[in-house]
Amino acid sequence: MPQPSPKPALRPFLAADGPVLAAIFVAAIEELTGDDYGEAQQEAWASAADDEEAFGRRLAGELTLIATLQNSPVGFASLKGKDHIDMLYVHPDAAGQGVASALCEALEKLAGARGATSLTVDASDNAQGFFAKRGYVARQRNSVTVNGEWLANTTMQKNLKDSAAPGVQP
Repeated sequence: MPQPSPKPALRPFLAADGPVLAAIFVAAIEELTGDDYGEAQQEAWASAADDEEAFGRRLAGELTLIATLQNSPVGFASLKGKDHIDMLYVHPDAAGQGVASALCEALEKLAGARGATSLTVDASDNAQGFFAKRGYVARQRNSVTVNGEWLANTTMQKNLKDSAAPGVQP
């Protein structure tokens, strides 16, 4: 009988996490987005992690959570301000193991605790289905230029009032 997958543990971002999170970011883009984005688009997107120090500073400037399995980082998510998911990436080897769901759920709770009534995300084409299953609704289609390449995404929003913890008034 197969063993159930261990649940991911969550912890805060530490300055030393920058390089491993940059590697997770690049691996996720390279291996999980090929059905929706071309090679040049993937390379342009992944280039955001070329400068690991700057990438780490970006994550340090936001509320960033790290998901670990057996004490190894396998994913991360960051909350920009109190109501915008800036990044949510999972290493391809950990995809489908509840890592993204655990990270997203934690950010939703933290955003609610910070007073947010809704949460937005600019979801890549391959992440739209994940967010839709979590109750996010597409609001606007976007095209952004990254290193000369056009990338499409969709701004999605979730009303947090409906998902407030029992006994907590929004």
